[in-house]
Amino acid sequence: MSLKNNQLKQFKNHLLEWLEKLTSTIQLWILILGLIIFLIVMCCFNIYSFLAVNSPIKADLLIVEGWMSDYAVKSAIAEFNRGAYQKLITTGTPIGKGFYLSEYDNFAELTAATLMIWGVDPERVVAVPTPQVTKYRTTASATAVKEWLETSNLKVSSINIYSLGPHARRSWMIYRNVFSPDIQVGVIALEPKGYNPQKWWHSSEGMRTVIGEAIAYFYTRFVDWKS
Repeated sequence: MSLKNNQLKQFKNHLLEWLEKLTSTIQLWILILGLIIFLIVMCCFNIYSFLAVNSPIKADLLIVEGWMSDYAVKSAIAEFNRGAYQKLITTGTPIGKGFYLSEYDNFAELTAATLMIWGVDPERVVAVPTPQVTKYRTTASATAVKEWLETSNLKVSSINIYSLGPHARRSWMIYRNVFSPDIQVGVIALEPKGYNPQKWWHSSEGMRTVIGEAIAYFYTRFVDWKS
């Protein structure tokens, strides 16, 4: 009887130890899960403001990304009129559709012409088309602007990039990489009209745009930074 009692007692002790370990493990996983949920919630509330950065500076040039919608391009006029800019530069890749019906075959020239129709002095608008590329379009645009500046007679020490929503931080990072250290770079992010930036996850457009830009930014920043 004594042997059986000892065996039963050992079994109970092992069972209690196992239950204690199981409880500790469950508590640990609950803590990890809670931390993950917390990070996801924080990300949802803060990722847009991180990507749609506003950090304008007193600049010589305003660079408008030509791929943006007309309302975004038109809003850049107010910024151009407010600042002491020498020139307004438009960038943009070749138009992928409809250029057979238009006299313009790239977004840079199309956007420049649109700005002139809206009253911007043609002498102060310069279209700098981006060459056809399969990837790194923003880098190609920044490089094209830098090459144009090197052949111009302008003395430029600072520029502002005018972008749309969450694309702003990636553009800012790339332009700073291209122009550093000779030229300072600021950035202005216009709020998009297609979705609510404070609740971007409530719409498919917001989800596609913010998540896509977040992936693109972190890929460029941490994986393919040399590009």
